[in-house]
Amino acid sequence: MFLHRVRLFSLAGFTVWVDISWLIFAVMLVWSLGVGIFPSIAPSLSPATYWWMAVVGTIGLFFPIVFHELSHSLVARHFDMPISGITLFIFGGVAELHQEPTSAREEFLMAVAGPIASMVLGTAFLAVVALGGGELPLPVRGVLWYLGYINWVLAIFNLVPAFPLDGGRMLRAGLWGWKQDLRWATNIAAGAGSLFGIALILWGVFQLLSGDVIGGIWLFLIGMFLHGAAGAARQQMLAREAFAGRPVASFMNRQPIMVTPDLTVRQLIEDFFYRHHHKAFPVVQNGRLLGCVTADSLRHTDRARWESLTVRDVMIPCPPESIVSPSTDALDALMRMQRSGNGWLLVAANGELCGILSLSDMLQILSLKLELGDENAQQRSLYPRSGSGQQASRPI
Repeated sequence: MFLHRVRLFSLAGFTVWVDISWLIFAVMLVWSLGVGIFPSIAPSLSPATYWWMAVVGTIGLFFPIVFHELSHSLVARHFDMPISGITLFIFGGVAELHQEPTSAREEFLMAVAGPIASMVLGTAFLAVVALGGGELPLPVRGVLWYLGYINWVLAIFNLVPAFPLDGGRMLRAGLWGWKQDLRWATNIAAGAGSLFGIALILWGVFQLLSGDVIGGIWLFLIGMFLHGAAGAARQQMLAREAFAGRPVASFMNRQPIMVTPDLTVRQLIEDFFYRHHHKAFPVVQNGRLLGCVTADSLRHTDRARWESLTVRDVMIPCPPESIVSPSTDALDALMRMQRSGNGWLLVAANGELCGILSLSDMLQILSLKLELGDENAQQRSLYPRSGSGQQASRPI
């Protein structure tokens, strides 16, 4: 989801991050405010004043979005749902849940907390404008009125019953509580999200053709995001069904490609990196995992020493976050790979390499489950438990 994010600060025990895509949002918002919105709500001011109002309004919107996501996070923490932090990106913000709610009540309360927070904040801004009356300078009133208005817009938009918006999560919670069927509820809420996303895309195209370029682009991008996120919700549900509660040992490749520490660097490069086209390999001797050798670790190796240097000389310790035990929950392992962007995990026990868990293999299982409608696809692994039969070795 994110391009590149930077840590800003910690708030109530949660780390707040900002993704580089937020800069795109900020630039477009400053332009919209300075050219269109503030000149219409606070006329007869200088162009420079409108631009300063636009910058302050954009910075001011940063905190309501954090407040909105913080409300979700606090409720999630109350129900012992781990959240790694809050990230602001081009489409607003997201509280990063490590696991889904375990009941319809938890989901509903977590979802409704965001819109309520936005309504409270929006009402507070508008109350300041109303009570301040003519005592506040016009530019200040304009910015405060905008922040009050946009918080209410944010709240109402998020109440649309389309997953993954808060209203969509509330819809899923209601259906889940009614039928006690999370998969059915997810399909209905995600379907509503897909339809709403398509509607926004079409509306955005219409706005573009009508001459509203900025508004059209925003509607189109938000529609694309919602449509994609709704589809991702279905995949996450399938992942939960396929992998939750099952150990990675059921899905790992038990015959991974590995290298020994006595190989020369030339053999390593020509027989492994050039042949298999992968960026890293585990280093194993007599079953013991000694470390990893990566393309990056060879980047500055003197070519003239390729014959004399061995893998032992260039290998590095395997990062602890890339190693899991055979009993690790497969869904947790999948989430770890997706969060880190790492497409593989080494599976080891007592210092011995047992296999490799590949993100591509796990996604292949989900793809087969989608294509075949196989409710029992999670009961089988891509790789047999015994050494019988032929199978392709899957490297890191």
